[in-house]
Amino acid sequence: MILADSWCIFPWQVMTIDPDPIGSLRYLPLNELEVLEESTAPEFAIVATARLWRQCGVSNCLPVVVRASAQVRYQVIGNAFVYAVAQKAGLERVWCIIVQIADHEVPLVRALAREAEPKLNLATATREEIAAALRHVALQPDSPLKSINVTNAVHRIDSAPRHAWRDHTPIADLKCGITPGKKLDALEQVFYVTPEEIPQEEKTDTRKIPIPELMTLGELKLLAKSLGIAGYSKLRRDELLLKISRKGWTIPPEPVD
Repeated sequence: MILADSWCIFPWQVMTIDPDPIGSLRYLPLNELEVLEESTAPEFAIVATARLWRQCGVSNCLPVVVRASAQVRYQVIGNAFVYAVAQKAGLERVWCIIVQIADHEVPLVRALAREAEPKLNLATATREEIAAALRHVALQPDSPLKSINVTNAVHRIDSAPRHAWRDHTPIADLKCGITPGKKLDALEQVFYVTPEEIPQEEKTDTRKIPIPELMTLGELKLLAKSLGIAGYSKLRRDELLLKISRKGWTIPPEPVD
Protein backbone atom coordinates (compact mmCIF):
# COMPACT_ATOMS: atom_id res chain seq x y z
CA MET A 1 0.00 0.00 0.00
CA ILE A 2 1.22 3.52 -0.82
CA LEU A 3 0.93 5.91 2.09
CA ALA A 4 -0.96 9.15 1.63
CA ASP A 5 2.05 11.32 2.44
CA SER A 6 4.60 9.36 0.39
CA TRP A 7 6.09 10.15 -3.03
CA CYS A 8 3.85 8.42 -5.55
CA ILE A 9 6.32 8.60 -8.47
CA PHE A 10 9.37 6.63 -9.43
CA PRO A 11 12.83 7.81 -8.29
CA TRP A 12 13.95 8.76 -11.81
CA GLN A 13 10.84 10.93 -12.18
CA VAL A 14 11.84 12.88 -9.08
CA MET A 15 15.18 13.69 -10.66
CA THR A 16 13.60 15.07 -13.86
CA ILE A 17 11.26 17.65 -12.27
CA ASP A 18 11.63 21.01 -14.02
CA PRO A 19 13.73 23.31 -11.80
CA ASP A 20 11.52 26.25 -12.79
CA PRO A 21 8.71 26.19 -10.16
CA ILE A 22 6.10 27.86 -12.40
CA GLY A 23 3.95 25.13 -13.90
CA SER A 24 5.69 22.45 -11.83
CA LEU A 25 3.99 19.72 -9.86
CA ARG A 26 5.47 19.70 -6.35
CA TYR A 27 4.85 17.65 -3.21
CA LEU A 28 4.67 20.46 -0.65
CA PRO A 29 4.40 20.48 3.15
CA LEU A 30 1.06 21.84 4.38
CA ASN A 31 2.87 24.20 6.75
CA GLU A 32 4.25 26.04 3.72
CA LEU A 33 0.74 26.78 2.43
CA GLU A 34 -1.93 29.32 3.32
CA VAL A 35 -5.41 29.34 1.85
CA LEU A 36 -6.71 32.47 0.11
CA GLU A 37 -10.39 31.55 0.57
CA GLU A 38 -11.53 28.68 2.74
CA SER A 39 -13.51 25.88 1.11
CA THR A 40 -17.27 26.36 1.40
CA ALA A 41 -17.90 22.60 1.26
CA PRO A 42 -20.08 21.17 4.07
CA GLU A 43 -18.14 19.92 7.09
CA PHE A 44 -19.53 16.43 6.50
CA ALA A 45 -18.01 16.33 3.00
CA ILE A 46 -14.61 17.30 4.36
CA VAL A 47 -14.74 14.81 7.26
CA ALA A 48 -16.04 11.91 5.13
CA THR A 49 -13.54 12.54 2.33
CA ALA A 50 -10.69 12.73 4.87
CA ARG A 51 -11.64 9.29 6.17
CA LEU A 52 -11.86 7.93 2.62
CA TRP A 53 -8.44 9.41 1.84
CA ARG A 54 -6.87 7.74 4.88
CA GLN A 55 -8.51 4.42 3.98
CA CYS A 56 -7.25 4.52 0.41
CA GLY A 57 -3.75 5.47 1.52
CA VAL A 58 -2.73 7.27 -1.68
CA SER A 59 -1.60 10.78 -2.50
CA ASN A 60 -3.99 13.32 -3.99
CA CYS A 61 -4.34 12.76 -7.73
CA LEU A 62 -6.11 16.13 -7.94
CA PRO A 63 -3.45 18.75 -7.12
CA VAL A 64 -3.98 21.91 -5.11
CA VAL A 65 -3.40 25.07 -7.16
CA VAL A 66 -0.92 27.44 -5.48
CA ARG A 67 1.06 30.59 -6.23
CA ALA A 68 4.06 32.22 -4.56
CA SER A 69 3.13 34.30 -1.52
CA ALA A 70 4.89 36.99 0.51
CA GLN A 71 3.42 35.76 3.82
CA VAL A 72 4.30 32.08 3.52
CA ARG A 73 5.94 30.15 0.73
CA TYR A 74 2.74 29.40 -1.24
CA GLN A 75 -0.88 30.53 -1.29
CA VAL A 76 -3.75 28.16 -2.15
CA ILE A 77 -5.92 29.73 -4.87
CA GLY A 78 -7.70 26.68 -6.27
CA ASN A 79 -8.96 23.27 -5.10
CA ALA A 80 -9.15 24.53 -1.54
CA PHE A 81 -11.37 21.53 -0.78
CA VAL A 82 -8.40 19.19 -1.34
CA TYR A 83 -6.33 21.33 1.01
CA ALA A 84 -9.08 21.29 3.67
CA VAL A 85 -9.43 17.50 3.43
CA ALA A 86 -5.66 17.02 3.68
CA GLN A 87 -5.65 19.10 6.86
CA LYS A 88 -8.54 17.11 8.32
CA ALA A 89 -6.81 13.83 7.42
CA GLY A 90 -3.69 14.96 9.25
CA LEU A 91 -1.44 14.73 6.20
CA GLU A 92 1.90 16.46 6.09
CA ARG A 93 2.17 17.02 2.32
CA VAL A 94 -0.01 17.38 -0.75
CA TRP A 95 0.68 17.52 -4.45
CA CYS A 96 0.43 21.09 -5.75
CA ILE A 97 0.63 22.71 -9.15
CA ILE A 98 2.47 26.03 -8.99
CA VAL A 99 1.09 28.82 -11.18
CA GLN A 100 1.79 32.49 -11.72
CA ILE A 101 -1.59 34.22 -11.38
CA ALA A 102 -2.46 37.88 -10.77
CA ASP A 103 -5.17 38.83 -8.29
CA HIS A 104 -7.69 39.66 -11.03
CA GLU A 105 -7.18 36.18 -12.52
CA VAL A 106 -7.90 34.27 -9.29
CA PRO A 107 -11.71 34.27 -9.87
CA LEU A 108 -11.10 32.31 -13.09
CA VAL A 109 -9.12 29.65 -11.21
CA ARG A 110 -11.84 29.38 -8.56
CA ALA A 111 -14.56 29.19 -11.22
CA LEU A 112 -12.70 26.43 -13.07
CA ALA A 113 -12.37 24.55 -9.77
CA ARG A 114 -16.15 25.05 -9.24
CA GLU A 115 -15.44 26.82 -5.95
CA ALA A 116 -17.17 30.03 -7.07
CA GLU A 117 -20.04 30.72 -9.45
CA PRO A 118 -19.08 33.13 -12.23
CA LYS A 119 -21.41 35.99 -13.16
CA LEU A 120 -22.16 37.67 -16.48
CA ASN A 121 -22.34 41.39 -17.18
CA LEU A 122 -25.95 41.79 -18.31
CA ALA A 123 -25.02 44.92 -20.25
CA THR A 124 -22.79 42.94 -22.63
CA ALA A 125 -23.95 39.31 -22.36
CA THR A 126 -24.92 37.52 -25.56
CA ARG A 127 -28.38 36.09 -26.16
CA GLU A 128 -27.01 32.58 -25.64
CA GLU A 129 -25.39 33.58 -22.35
CA ILE A 130 -28.60 35.22 -21.09
CA ALA A 131 -30.58 32.10 -21.98
CA ALA A 132 -28.13 29.80 -20.17
CA ALA A 133 -28.16 32.04 -17.08
CA LEU A 134 -31.96 32.28 -16.87
CA ARG A 135 -32.38 28.52 -17.35
CA HIS A 136 -29.81 27.92 -14.60
CA VAL A 137 -31.69 30.14 -12.12
CA ALA A 138 -35.13 28.84 -13.13
CA LEU A 139 -34.06 25.22 -12.53
CA GLN A 140 -32.85 25.85 -8.98
CA PRO A 141 -34.99 24.27 -6.22
CA ASP A 142 -37.72 26.67 -5.07
CA SER A 143 -36.54 29.28 -7.59
CA PRO A 144 -38.86 32.31 -7.85
CA LEU A 145 -38.24 32.18 -11.62
CA LYS A 146 -39.39 28.59 -12.15
CA SER A 147 -42.74 29.75 -13.60
CA ILE A 148 -41.44 32.31 -16.09
CA ASN A 149 -41.38 31.79 -19.85
CA VAL A 150 -37.61 31.71 -20.33
CA THR A 151 -37.79 32.08 -24.12
CA ASN A 152 -39.93 35.21 -23.85
CA ALA A 153 -37.76 36.68 -21.10
CA VAL A 154 -34.58 36.08 -23.09
CA HIS A 155 -36.07 37.76 -26.17
CA ARG A 156 -37.21 40.86 -24.30
CA ILE A 157 -34.00 41.28 -22.31
CA ASP A 158 -31.77 40.72 -25.32
CA SER A 159 -33.79 43.22 -27.40
CA ALA A 160 -33.57 45.99 -24.78
CA PRO A 161 -30.76 48.61 -24.89
CA ARG A 162 -28.89 46.87 -22.08
CA HIS A 163 -25.54 48.54 -22.68
CA ALA A 164 -26.83 51.66 -20.88
CA TRP A 165 -28.21 49.83 -17.83
CA ARG A 166 -26.68 50.38 -14.41
CA ASP A 167 -28.70 47.78 -12.49
CA HIS A 168 -31.38 45.12 -13.00
CA THR A 169 -34.43 47.31 -12.39
CA PRO A 170 -35.29 48.03 -16.09
CA ILE A 171 -36.09 44.33 -16.51
CA ALA A 172 -39.21 44.75 -14.40
CA ASP A 173 -40.68 47.03 -17.10
CA LEU A 174 -40.09 44.60 -19.97
CA LYS A 175 -43.21 42.53 -19.18
CA CYS A 176 -41.24 39.31 -19.28
CA GLY A 177 -42.53 37.82 -16.03
CA ILE A 178 -39.63 39.06 -13.90
CA THR A 179 -41.21 41.43 -11.41
CA PRO A 180 -39.64 43.50 -8.59
CA GLY A 181 -38.85 41.58 -5.43
CA LYS A 182 -37.69 37.96 -5.24
CA LYS A 183 -37.80 37.37 -9.00
CA LEU A 184 -35.64 40.35 -9.82
CA ASP A 185 -33.33 39.65 -6.87
CA ALA A 186 -32.81 36.07 -8.11
CA LEU A 187 -30.94 37.43 -11.13
CA GLU A 188 -28.09 38.55 -8.86
CA GLN A 189 -27.03 34.89 -8.73
CA VAL A 190 -25.89 35.06 -12.35
CA PHE A 191 -25.73 38.71 -13.41
CA TYR A 192 -24.05 41.95 -12.47
CA VAL A 193 -24.54 45.17 -14.44
CA THR A 194 -21.79 47.51 -15.60
CA PRO A 195 -22.64 49.90 -18.47
CA GLU A 196 -20.73 49.16 -21.64
CA GLU A 197 -18.01 51.64 -22.50
CA ILE A 198 -18.43 52.79 -26.08
CA PRO A 199 -15.13 53.20 -27.96
CA GLN A 200 -14.35 56.79 -28.89
CA GLU A 201 -14.65 56.14 -32.62
CA GLU A 202 -18.14 54.71 -32.11
CA LYS A 203 -19.23 57.66 -29.97
CA THR A 204 -18.89 59.92 -33.00
CA ASP A 205 -20.68 57.53 -35.36
CA THR A 206 -24.33 58.60 -35.27
CA ARG A 207 -25.34 55.66 -37.42
CA LYS A 208 -24.54 53.18 -34.60
CA ILE A 209 -26.02 54.94 -31.52
CA PRO A 210 -29.64 56.12 -31.36
CA ILE A 211 -29.79 59.86 -30.67
CA PRO A 212 -32.77 60.62 -28.41
CA GLU A 213 -33.23 64.10 -29.85
CA LEU A 214 -33.74 62.59 -33.31
CA MET A 215 -36.22 59.98 -32.12
CA THR A 216 -39.99 60.12 -32.44
CA LEU A 217 -42.08 60.43 -29.30
CA GLY A 218 -42.97 56.74 -29.54
CA GLU A 219 -39.31 55.73 -29.83
CA LEU A 220 -38.43 57.91 -26.85
CA LYS A 221 -41.08 56.20 -24.76
CA LEU A 222 -39.74 52.76 -25.69
CA LEU A 223 -36.23 53.87 -24.75
CA ALA A 224 -37.48 55.35 -21.47
CA LYS A 225 -39.29 52.10 -20.73
CA SER A 226 -36.14 50.03 -21.27
CA LEU A 227 -34.21 52.37 -18.96
CA GLY A 228 -36.71 51.88 -16.17
CA ILE A 229 -38.09 55.45 -16.17
CA ALA A 230 -41.30 55.56 -14.15
CA GLY A 231 -44.39 57.17 -15.67
CA TYR A 232 -42.75 57.43 -19.10
CA SER A 233 -46.08 57.04 -20.94
CA LYS A 234 -47.39 60.35 -19.57
CA LEU A 235 -44.26 62.44 -20.08
CA ARG A 236 -43.83 65.11 -22.74
CA ARG A 237 -40.98 64.97 -25.23
CA ASP A 238 -38.78 67.46 -23.36
CA GLU A 239 -39.40 65.65 -20.08
CA LEU A 240 -38.45 62.33 -21.64
CA LEU A 241 -35.22 63.78 -23.03
CA LEU A 242 -34.29 65.16 -19.61
CA LYS A 243 -34.97 61.91 -17.76
CA ILE A 244 -33.13 59.85 -20.39
CA SER A 245 -30.06 62.08 -20.08
CA ARG A 246 -30.19 61.72 -16.27
CA LYS A 247 -30.07 57.92 -16.72
CA GLY A 248 -26.61 58.28 -18.17
CA TRP A 249 -27.55 57.89 -21.83
CA THR A 250 -24.68 59.31 -23.87
CA ILE A 251 -25.74 61.50 -26.77
CA PRO A 252 -22.94 61.54 -29.36
CA PRO A 253 -21.84 64.87 -30.80
CA GLU A 254 -22.71 65.91 -34.30
CA PRO A 255 -20.21 64.55 -36.83
CA VAL A 256 -17.63 67.07 -38.04
CA ASP A 257 -17.34 67.41 -41.79
